[in-house]
Amino acid sequence: MGQNSDRRARILLINPNSNEATTAMMVAIARSAAADGFDIVGATATRAPRMIVSAAALEAAASEVEEIARANSSACDGIIVSAFGDPGLAGIRAAMTLPAVGIGESAMLEAGENGRRFGVATTTPLLKAKIDALPDTLGLRALYTGTRFADGDPEALMRDPARLRAALAGEVEACIAQDGAEAVIIGGGPLGEAARELQPMFAVPVIAPIPSAVRRIIGLVTA
Repeated sequence: MGQNSDRRARILLINPNSNEATTAMMVAIARSAAADGFDIVGATATRAPRMIVSAAALEAAASEVEEIARANSSACDGIIVSAFGDPGLAGIRAAMTLPAVGIGESAMLEAGENGRRFGVATTTPLLKAKIDALPDTLGLRALYTGTRFADGDPEALMRDPARLRAALAGEVEACIAQDGAEAVIIGGGPLGEAARELQPMFAVPVIAPIPSAVRRIIGLVTA
């Protein structure tokens, strides 16, 4: 927290999706996971789709995420990139010394702790290659059991929370029963509320990426 340790540390949560309601939901989840002494503030992309569902949109979001990070770097102590593909995270790290984490990497690092096998349940099949690549970059390929995708249009599922929860629950069960996952990540920032609701339904850990990222960034900021 640097030299001014009397003030509350400020964490900037960047939503690469251009949906302010989603940002508000993600910030609320992040705040509920944050320790005392930390403020979480949100920033919302304006050039991306309301919900990023394709690899091209994810890649296109990176430049705006980096711009938002640069514009706010002097007013925060750490950054969370709150889309599961972590767009712009590498550029932020290359350009500034400010601690920064992505919800995708944070969730996978937590899920794979102590050699635990993990899978992902989500709604965006067009992001399969991006999700599959992440365990390789983190050295977790041997633990990754794969990603399963809920049937249905991702945006339509988001508009029906009960249907979304039921669809994801089926994929979590498949990750466990068919793939041998010992933990399952709900893969997506906009899926944060569903992740929280699913956690009590299973005997194995269901990993919610936003709280994972909050725990990780707090550890980096306070180190």
